[in-house]
Amino acid sequence: MNLNTLFILILMFMAGLALGALYFISLWETVRRLERTGGGARLLAISFVVRLAIILIVFFFLMHGHWERLAAVMIGFVVIRKILTYHLGPQKAVKVST
Repeated sequence: MNLNTLFILILMFMAGLALGALYFISLWETVRRLERTGGGARLLAISFVVRLAIILIVFFFLMHGHWERLAAVMIGFVVIRKILTYHLGPQKAVKVST
């Protein structure tokens, strides 16, 4: 592996961190807004479709036909998920009344 490839993979990892942060912080904000909105199911569905569409499109363009790039992006995505789960985890979960 040459230096250029390593640099690209590091950039892909960082892009995965950014995409994961966008995805999971958006999910967190959606869950926080559920209590204030009447149509919770609709809000969840729309949020899911928009978040998933953005992530899939960006993943497709970032991988540019190289599975190694996709793997680096996915690793960054999972790492930020673990970090955000730790920081925003169950101890700070929103209590949703039923």
